[in-house]
Amino acid sequence: MTYCVGILLEQGLVLASDTRTNAGVDQVAISPKMHVFEVPGDRMIVLLTAGNLAITQSVVNLCREQLKSAEPHAHLHNVQSLFEAASVVGAAMRTVHQRDGKALKDHSIDFSASILVAGQIKGEKPRLFNVYAAGNFIEATPDTPYLQIGETKYGKPIIDRVIKHQTNVTDAVKCVLISFDSTIRSNISVALPIDLMIYRTDSFTADCRQRLTEDDPYYARIRKGWGEGLKSVFSSLPNPEWCAS
Repeated sequence: MTYCVGILLEQGLVLASDTRTNAGVDQVAISPKMHVFEVPGDRMIVLLTAGNLAITQSVVNLCREQLKSAEPHAHLHNVQSLFEAASVVGAAMRTVHQRDGKALKDHSIDFSASILVAGQIKGEKPRLFNVYAAGNFIEATPDTPYLQIGETKYGKPIIDRVIKHQTNVTDAVKCVLISFDSTIRSNISVALPIDLMIYRTDSFTADCRQRLTEDDPYYARIRKGWGEGLKSVFSSLPNPEWCAS
């Protein structure tokens, strides 16, 4: 399992993914789940992946191989919109399913994968999509400006309380890190390092990226401050009048 989140803001995008992969308690490794497709000045597209690592790696690699083909076809460096980009990723997902789906089923393994497709192509605003295992997808909107995949339930409450489309980028980053801290504390299948990207509208570059580890001083301050703040607020809450002390 993993945890990835994408937030669509007026100022741009905040994207983050953990890096833990596991196939049992003694099969733990680190693998990036944030994949960048970039043409500086024209487009910046990011894929965040969750689910069966063999499936998601196949989809990402297929998208990269499509860039090398001499035959005319749609790929992530020539599509005209993020909607088309999500369609390309969805088609790649279906291709991998056609190739591997039956074999996985024969071995009692679910075809489990989901991919966030985020970024901006020149001529339109930043957009954010969630592509499902069947290749279909949904889009984030200003009314619901975030999407999560993987182990989502522990990190969702803080995002629901804080994030709006108008939220500034720095507040969104803090919220995302608290969301990850809550998830990591409650689920062993999600762990540091965290890959985080801030994308500002019309920059068309992926130059603001950070990998956060246990030793990162800012992440340590966020974790400590949030934990102490929760305890302080909890202690200040009134006792129920109907419960005798």
